[in-house]
Amino acid sequence: MAQLAGRGRTALVAVIGGALLLSGCGIGGSGRAKDDLHALLPESVRKAGVLTVGASFTAAPVVYRNDRNEPDGLDPHLAERLGQVLGVQLQFQDAGQFANVLPGLLAGKYDIAMSGITDTREREEGLDKDGKQANPGVDFVDYFMAGIGIAVDKGNPKGIVDIDHLCGHTVTVKKGTTHDDLVLRQKPVCEHAGKALTVLETDSDNASLDNLKGPADAFVTDYPKAQYAAQTAGNGNLFEIGGPQLQPRPYGIALRKGDQALRDVLMRAMNRLITEGGYDDVLNDHGLAVGAIQNSVINGS
Repeated sequence: MAQLAGRGRTALVAVIGGALLLSGCGIGGSGRAKDDLHALLPESVRKAGVLTVGASFTAAPVVYRNDRNEPDGLDPHLAERLGQVLGVQLQFQDAGQFANVLPGLLAGKYDIAMSGITDTREREEGLDKDGKQANPGVDFVDYFMAGIGIAVDKGNPKGIVDIDHLCGHTVTVKKGTTHDDLVLRQKPVCEHAGKALTVLETDSDNASLDNLKGPADAFVTDYPKAQYAAQTAGNGNLFEIGGPQLQPRPYGIALRKGDQALRDVLMRAMNRLITEGGYDDVLNDHGLAVGAIQNSVINGS
């Protein structure tokens, strides 16, 4: 997929300590319209003029670093537009692997997290894989719909088109994701059917794609990421998507449960982007219009 171009394309500059600043300067519409949401931000955010954002730059086209080592993708550019609406800067901080993002948020390392995070009941309630309480949970401001995509070798020689077809094969998946949970839950199902499922867990999409070039028969991930891999790897000649998009669910901006005022103003800002067109501009620039939502909600899992 081509990098962001056209009117939505804005250079995003690396700053001291590896943090990534997104401009909070003006946007279309009156300054008064911008200021009414700015006034609703928590006082600490207004004084700082910055919201810190935890992310894992491992998931093109949603959030990654481009060949100039600048933040790129759906999340950074939506965050830039949110900063313009709110009159503050959104400062991205690299959390490393995806599995670090929500723990870092809960530990107070940043104000919010925006990293292609699927809004699930388990994450909202802080439940582990066994349904036991693991942490206080988080709230989500939902902003995009993405299903599961299964990237396979060109021509799909193994005929993998859904989760059940993974049985008897080697599958790669990124740790800490909903897809990791899904594939691990499928293992006993496959064993019961007498077709063992081998799972190769990685810390990044690039590592999973390397596995797909080698021992893995399939890479299970978000549909936009599978689509991006199919379109870009080997100039589009290596992979394709096996079967249709499965089980669409929302991406959400994650916040700690106690940050309700910030959560609510972020939802209002996202809805302003949706109604005024900036949201569609960003999705169209990234070729992700298929995941557009009509309005942002809280905890829409």
